[in-house]
Amino acid sequence: MKLTVFLCILAILKGKQRDWRQPVPADEEEADMLKLWIVGASGQIGSAINEVLDPLEMEVFNTDKEELDITDTDEVLNFGVINRPDVIINCAGITDVALCEKNPELAYKVNALGARNLSIAARKIGAKLVQISTDDVFDGQSSEPYCEFDDTNPKTVYGRSKRAGENYVKEFTEKHFIIRSNWIYGKGKNFVSNLLERVKTEHVLPVASDQFGSPTSAKDLARIILYLIKTNEYGTYHATCQGVCNRYEFAQEVLKLAGKRITLRPVVTSESDLSSARPAYAVLDNFILRIINVYEMPDWRASLKEYMDERTED
Repeated sequence: MKLTVFLCILAILKGKQRDWRQPVPADEEEADMLKLWIVGASGQIGSAINEVLDPLEMEVFNTDKEELDITDTDEVLNFGVINRPDVIINCAGITDVALCEKNPELAYKVNALGARNLSIAARKIGAKLVQISTDDVFDGQSSEPYCEFDDTNPKTVYGRSKRAGENYVKEFTEKHFIIRSNWIYGKGKNFVSNLLERVKTEHVLPVASDQFGSPTSAKDLARIILYLIKTNEYGTYHATCQGVCNRYEFAQEVLKLAGKRITLRPVVTSESDLSSARPAYAVLDNFILRIINVYEMPDWRASLKEYMDERTED
């Protein structure tokens, strides 16, 4: 009798075990897929994330301001509760420095309250949150790269609104990654695209030589984001490509890779309409990434070459 019972139990257990040589059923595959909500999906970073991610590993909800208003708390919460993503990546924001100065209410509404609403939604559904931030939270007066533990001191409305967004994220959700970067370029309008557009009609271009930073490809930023969301290494990160240059040197490298021959003239920021007023020294130290030794960003020149080789715009 006991042997019969034992054999029955054994048969049941065997029936529940999956043969590792057999493919996983489609419905179980879907259950294991990471659900990703990309807010501001059509921007440089959102587009890059969609390009880099593996669609077989992730189910993606892409939204932009036309589909969802992140400044509307109820709308954000409803979307989160209905779709229940595992990770929310906030790529949305007002990044035009001049517009932020002209319309600070809009800047804070989107950059701060939008981040707050997404943080509340993330906490409610137990999702991780990625908040994209900026070097503009610092004053740019340092002579050394800023690390994650340095005090912020933004000098612009844009920088202050992004710092407010960071603070809301820290206040409302524990499972967060705040990622600061700078001089980002990718699909769409940016320093690289503006420079190459100007080259078509001008023979001499004044470019700021008093702004320093680390040019960072949106695609490389997307790669570190997709790496981090699979971990529990929560906190604030600086993530820029390695190396430092000024805007003038950056422009020189772009034109060299593009095979364009025009005269670039190094000037101060106020004399160049290619560069808006930003922190003079915007160099970020990827300190946390380095000490936890989990990910290394590429050199900015190598990253730029990859971008230029793949670039399809005229």
